[in-house]
Amino acid sequence: MRNGDNGGNGVANTEVLTRETRADGMRIIWDAAIPMDDGVILRADVFLPVEPGRYATILSCGPYAKGLAFQSGYKAAWDEMVSACAEVASGTTNRYQNWEVVDPEKWVPDGFVCVRVDSRGSGNSQGTLDLLSVRQARDLHDCIEWAASQTWSNAKVGLNGISYYAMMQWAAAALRPPHLAAICVWEGGIDFYRDVARHGGIYCQFLSSWFAHQIVPLQHGYGERGARSAVTGELVAGAITLDGTELAANRIDPGKATLETPLDGDLYRQHSPDPAQVIAPLLSSGNWGGMGLHLRGNFEGYLAAASPQKWLEVHGDTHYTPFYRNEGLTLQKRFFGHFLQARDTGWHNQPPVQLQIRHPGEHFTMRAEQEWPLARTQWTRFYLDPNGQHLVTEPVSGKPLSYETRGEGLFFSLPPASEPLEITGPIAARLVVSSDTTDADLFLALRLYAPDGEEVLFIGSNDPQVPVALGWLRASQRKLDPQRSLPYRPYHTHDETQRLTPGEKVVLDIEIWPTCIVVPPGYTLTLNVRGRDYDHGRGTGQAAHGAHRMTGVGPFRHNAAEDRPADIFDTTNTLHFDSGAEPFLLLPVIPPNTK
Repeated sequence: MRNGDNGGNGVANTEVLTRETRADGMRIIWDAAIPMDDGVILRADVFLPVEPGRYATILSCGPYAKGLAFQSGYKAAWDEMVSACAEVASGTTNRYQNWEVVDPEKWVPDGFVCVRVDSRGSGNSQGTLDLLSVRQARDLHDCIEWAASQTWSNAKVGLNGISYYAMMQWAAAALRPPHLAAICVWEGGIDFYRDVARHGGIYCQFLSSWFAHQIVPLQHGYGERGARSAVTGELVAGAITLDGTELAANRIDPGKATLETPLDGDLYRQHSPDPAQVIAPLLSSGNWGGMGLHLRGNFEGYLAAASPQKWLEVHGDTHYTPFYRNEGLTLQKRFFGHFLQARDTGWHNQPPVQLQIRHPGEHFTMRAEQEWPLARTQWTRFYLDPNGQHLVTEPVSGKPLSYETRGEGLFFSLPPASEPLEITGPIAARLVVSSDTTDADLFLALRLYAPDGEEVLFIGSNDPQVPVALGWLRASQRKLDPQRSLPYRPYHTHDETQRLTPGEKVVLDIEIWPTCIVVPPGYTLTLNVRGRDYDHGRGTGQAAHGAHRMTGVGPFRHNAAEDRPADIFDTTNTLHFDSGAEPFLLLPVIPPNTK
């Protein structure tokens, strides 16, 4: 069957065919046409059980080209995951593995239909490429309703997937599609400004690099310049090949847009859904090592969602392994089996909060909790002592301490732990700062050191060696929203610039993203106050997909000259310790379980 159709901006994918095959125990519909309300056609691959019937649907919609195999597009990441966790590749041919979405061979046998949609402007789908936009949210809403209306559907649709696919779940769920039965938001931000584009008001270069390396080569119309499907042999980014000018006209570069828009406002609000509108059953799953994108939004979305049935799960390890390994797969299937198939999966016994408690050496212990932050948290102020650069429980005043912003900054440490010390929850710091210029960028790193003085690092979602926690703030954007700020999670409006007067002190309340660490006896927890990105100092290593080099922050770097001109930010900052205004670090200390 041939489907000819015309889409936005004159882009046509007249060579796309909808066809059906049977392979590997599945019935597969390739490039099913899903019409949008403006006439644009999106394309989907549908993986179904062979036996006729009405089945629950797991749907994803994103820009990574449904025809591009995980092993082809992200070979290093795939090899790393399978080497570390062989179970991922077992029980499947792996022919249909795709980046950040489910493997249909592991879902279809359990009575699920898996639908993968190329989002607007990507892969085989027409239209303008405008990522995380209101238009894409509406598209996903309509894809959900399309799937629910098919003869193979039981009219219950669930959304699942990592990162981009997770972020779009927040957006689509906020539109309340009638047939959306549940969402599994795996490592997905929700606030485009604070979670993704401008940490603490400082421009993050991730979007620009990600867009150029991972999105543009999969744009619809990339055609012959792009990859081919290892299964069908067809081009994954459209059967037509447009020239560079045409492609550029059909896309919006989010890195450029956010660089040119330093303050929060319409641009960011249009790309940030309102979690209070989310009412579908929700499983929000974050990564302790996901500073920069894959952590904060899972907590904020979970807390703010209006869903009467919602759960939080937090893990460690890489960006993809926890999703694909048996433990994560079982969790997802229990969730969706309950809400999409009405099966007794034991989900009614699932605790509201499930945490993988982190210890050095990539050791985790699972613990059930009832709320977030934990009700038994002992919120403890540790004051910065300028005399010995310690962290102490009583305020200490003293002379100012200065640091060069291009250097390693200042370090303030707790004494070595005499017994295990658990820190689990959101963190905040209050500093009193002056700059030699009219602004200052504060980079905070919570770091752990072994008894031999070596820093203890952890596998992060996008970097194999990350510290315990990170936080950021541009001093000129220190204005707080009193309605949304909490003692342990300051919330900045980022809606105006308040320049510093050189040498004049200002009070900064700084959000440090939530974390979890059990500090063993003899280990030391340290706050590092810096003027540039954290760097573990162990040299650099190439990223899994070649787009950046890793020094402890992965691709989430903040050194764009356009945003951080040297004459303003390459300078000297000073911390002040005046009596009555002593700076402190607020830590969520969890008392030992006495049960």
